[in-house]
Amino acid sequence: MHSTLVKAFAISVLAVGAATMAHAQQSAPAGRSVNVGESEYGGHCAVCHGLSGKSDGPLAGMYAKDTVLPDLTELSKKNNGVFPFARVYETIDGTVLVRGHGPKDMPIWGREYKIEMDYVSEEIVRAKILALTEYVYRLQAK
Repeated sequence: MHSTLVKAFAISVLAVGAATMAHAQQSAPAGRSVNVGESEYGGHCAVCHGLSGKSDGPLAGMYAKDTVLPDLTELSKKNNGVFPFARVYETIDGTVLVRGHGPKDMPIWGREYKIEMDYVSEEIVRAKILALTEYVYRLQAK
């Protein structure tokens, strides 16, 4: 009985996920696929870091005068030309404490990822964080 319920639940989750992805693909403009990293960035990061990554988002000015928001387009430049992938990933998933993101166990944007893990697999959440990290990589100044 228990394994039957688990299988039914797993199939339901996969069906909902497939339907959601199909809807997202259909609602995307013709010839353009959904960019998960860009979507996650727009929903979690742009409010402070700005759409361009230059920390010019609408809430950037609300921080204390001594708080400097990093220019996300300069991360590679400040790391001898190498994108600090692990550090960015750990900042996003809450492993690294960033004062402006809230407490380590419950970062402002991380709360949603942690709650989401109750409804979808940890792998899906990690995939979103990887996509977001890759998007920040694409923001790097040339």
